[in-house]
Amino acid sequence: MASERVGVYPGTFDPITSGHMEVVRRSLRLVDRLVIGPATNIGKGPLFTLEERVAIIADDIADFSETDKARIEIVPFDGLLIHFAREVNASVIIRGLRAVSDFEYEIQMANMNARMEPNIETIFLMASDRHQFIASSLVKDIARLGGDTSQFVSKKVFERLKAKFSRS
Repeated sequence: MASERVGVYPGTFDPITSGHMEVVRRSLRLVDRLVIGPATNIGKGPLFTLEERVAIIADDIADFSETDKARIEIVPFDGLLIHFAREVNASVIIRGLRAVSDFEYEIQMANMNARMEPNIETIFLMASDRHQFIASSLVKDIARLGGDTSQFVSKKVFERLKAKFSRS
């Protein structure tokens, strides 16, 4: 019997966007189990707390089929991604790419991770043309300035963004 293919999809997910969700759906075609790893990443100064980001991700996958939901785990992490990937027995790290600028950073990270752990591969999934331009930071900026983010995030995330900025 072949061993289970475990993939890790790490990110800040502040907030999770339609582009992120596309990568989640596509990743499920490649792995038996997908661990979505929201990173603590205090350096980025997230809008949503780690607990909120975990809840938002859980809300966004709630509409998936029972079979797909059973294959997804949301596990926050702090520290080196490669250490986290080892902890969850991942054989692949999945990264979404939107543009050439993403690739430059991501290839450096993939090469460093491969040097530290040659048995864990990095897979890059190119964003579809519908999602290439979506970035969490831009979504937050639009929401902060009172713009409509509904076409970039799920309805649940849209409502959370509105609530977050209505308190400001």
